[in-house]
Amino acid sequence: MDPARCSTRAGADRAPRARPRRVERALAHRPFARLLAIFAANGIAAAIPSATVLFFVADVLQAEHRAGLFLVLYFLAAAASLPLWVAIAHRIGKLPAWLGSMLLACVVFAWAALLKAGDLGAFAAICVLSGIAFGADLALPPALLADLLARAPTSGQARAGAWFGWWNFVTKANLALAAGLALPLLAWLGYAPGERSPAALDALRTVYALLPVALKCIAIALLWRWRTTLAGDAVAASVRRSPSP
Repeated sequence: MDPARCSTRAGADRAPRARPRRVERALAHRPFARLLAIFAANGIAAAIPSATVLFFVADVLQAEHRAGLFLVLYFLAAAASLPLWVAIAHRIGKLPAWLGSMLLACVVFAWAALLKAGDLGAFAAICVLSGIAFGADLALPPALLADLLARAPTSGQARAGAWFGWWNFVTKANLALAAGLALPLLAWLGYAPGERSPAALDALRTVYALLPVALKCIAIALLWRWRTTLAGDAVAASVRRSPSP
């Protein structure tokens, strides 16, 4: 048998097994695994209101015809806030800026839990403020990931592919997990679309507003621990001092 052909075949046999090991090793990198956990908790918190906002507008605010307007306000505020978060990150660092956006989101959604029918102006303000907070989620986590990748040892295309593969997986999983968590929980608490009894509306307020606050608090705690764990490390220093997302 031709030795060259055998060598080529052996290399081809080894290549498929090398890729899964690279993917597995991605999660063995502790700073990346912790950042991914923060991103997941924060992402599910942000996705739950998206999965339940139409119910909230229709049954709590009783303004189903205004749902489109509220969504437009939210996404316009998120897009318009991107330069603001870039400027804030340039001044204080990406990690503290992201932490501040999470705190803003907690305050805003705690306010949403107090709304009742007809509070349209207050909800419009909540949409704008929560959209601004969401702008940080769009800009800062990917920038932190890029900084971490650039300064991690033995970085390269293989590591970048594995890290961004996990990142994209979690991005998509967040949406599914949010719906899979929020909708059954609403049913278990006694809410069904169109139900406007006090108990049902309280259940809807809890899931729409307070559950995201709880998840954001988990993300804040994880982010703070990640920050203090990396304090003094070269990766943390470069992440905090890098000029822009």
